[in-house]
Amino acid sequence: MTHTESEIASQPALWARAADLAANAPLPRPGERVAVVGCGTSWFVAQAYAALRESAGQGETDAFAASEFPLGRAYDRVLALTRSGTTTEVLALLTTVETPTVAITADPATPVMTAAGEVVVLDFADERSVVQTRFATTQLALLRAHLGEDLTGAIADAELALSDDLGDLAGADQYTFLGRGWTTGLAAEAALKMREAARAWTESYPAMEYRHGPISIAGPGRVTWMLGDAPEGLAAQVLDCGGAFVESARDPMAELVKIQRVAVARALAHGLNPDEPLHLTRSVILP
Repeated sequence: MTHTESEIASQPALWARAADLAANAPLPRPGERVAVVGCGTSWFVAQAYAALRESAGQGETDAFAASEFPLGRAYDRVLALTRSGTTTEVLALLTTVETPTVAITADPATPVMTAAGEVVVLDFADERSVVQTRFATTQLALLRAHLGEDLTGAIADAELALSDDLGDLAGADQYTFLGRGWTTGLAAEAALKMREAARAWTESYPAMEYRHGPISIAGPGRVTWMLGDAPEGLAAQVLDCGGAFVESARDPMAELVKIQRVAVARALAHGLNPDEPLHLTRSVILP
């Protein structure tokens, strides 16, 4: 078993552990205007959390790639997501803004510990694999629990996702992942996992945008995968194009677990090592 596979399998237990920490975590308070930043996977988790926080009525929340943060815009708090705690763009931002900052990281021996005003350390969710799986979802579990969500159902759904028969999903020629609201960020993350681990041709879109051009790629051997509730009629349209449409009533974060498994299965089928994806490192550290 690869490190990535074992890390994927550990997620349900880690989500429960993160949820137990949520009440005392120094995370954004209701009513604050918040910016959430990250790079790569962390940026997509930031997008998901921003949408969830606003829909929960806890305050205006924007998500940015750390390199694209608008320095002239006023916020009450900046939340930085960084597994490694060493990403250049995140550290540069944290040491530039005067706004109160908090970071979530996996490594307590990295520069983010002093760059951020407050830090939440999820070292139990750290990973040996370059490809992020369990840390990304565990920090999102923490954030969802802090918003008041009960993750019992999501955890149970993740257990089921770990035992699902993947069928021939790993053999598709192309994958498009769709989301709505908070799951748009998850769709982007799903596509990134397929690219990183398996070098697969993947795209992601807000679900209602799929009809506005991207559906032209649907066809035999290609999968359109919905995270969350699909717009009415979309599944039938994809099927009419000859493509496969995948959807589930499970929690979308649990569905992401299944997608992670497909990414690993595809990587292994093509002779790739998902623990060490081509051209990637654990953290981007610029000179």
